[in-house]
Amino acid sequence: MGEALSKLRRVDVETAGRVPGLADAVGLRNVLIHGYAEIVDERVYDTAVRDVPGMIDALDALLAEAERG
Repeated sequence: MGEALSKLRRVDVETAGRVPGLADAVGLRNVLIHGYAEIVDERVYDTAVRDVPGMIDALDALLAEAERG
């Protein structure tokens, strides 16, 4: 999700701005992939449980909006 959101931010800044937690998701992806810092299991779990569901809802709404044209 972090990689896809990073690409969205590059191609459509306005839409990316409507996704809550986008910067945090991209940042977490970078930490996990590149090992910029020690991975904190609790942070990964909290992100998955607290943040991802809201992001999915926002992305579903954006996709539905795009389909309606």
